[in-house]
Amino acid sequence: MIYPKAIVFDLDGTLIHSAPDLHAAANVGLASVGRPPLGLPLVTSFIGNGVETLITRCLTATGGHDTALLEKALAAFHTDYDQNMTTLTRPYAGVVAALNSFRTLQIPLGICTNKPMRPALDICKALDLEQFFDIIQGAVTTLPKKPDPAPLLHCISALGQSPQDVIYVGDSTVDYRTAKNAGVAFHLFCEGYLNGPMPDLPSNQCFSDWEQHGLLTI
Repeated sequence: MIYPKAIVFDLDGTLIHSAPDLHAAANVGLASVGRPPLGLPLVTSFIGNGVETLITRCLTATGGHDTALLEKALAAFHTDYDQNMTTLTRPYAGVVAALNSFRTLQIPLGICTNKPMRPALDICKALDLEQFFDIIQGAVTTLPKKPDPAPLLHCISALGQSPQDVIYVGDSTVDYRTAKNAGVAFHLFCEGYLNGPMPDLPSNQCFSDWEQHGLLTI
């Protein structure tokens, strides 16, 4: 079995089931501007391109927005989410065991997410996941967001590896396009927040249970 020289993971919908907390905070944001709440499945389908896009989509679904409305809803979202990032959020079953296995094999690990940097770090710390990762790369103003390859390539460089020797594991079309743009092998966690058509991938590059983590091979 030939393992990659490093593995980089998306966070929301890949390692952690965070949609319930994002959903709750999004509805707080909507309520702050007099909009009705949205259901969990719809808000979940909006996850993947960053917080501003999430709230923009929520506002669009409830009647549209302008800059002032977006800023007010975003502020309310952040106030609630900052206090409830791990109220309902948990790692998916089998994630911790899989990460322990990769660490036992001495495979360097990283995270590349469109979640802002501070929440990404805080959540990983609160859920005791930070111990597994050599780099946690959240969204920052100095790098474009996925599916631009820049943040993934930054992670790979920080791990001291080359794109052709690394696997990126994600749950969405955003992640798939990011890996493709970076020239990196991609593996899809099928039980996450797929926000588009299923990528056309070989069966050995898709898994629905983290106990199948042995599939993460080059």
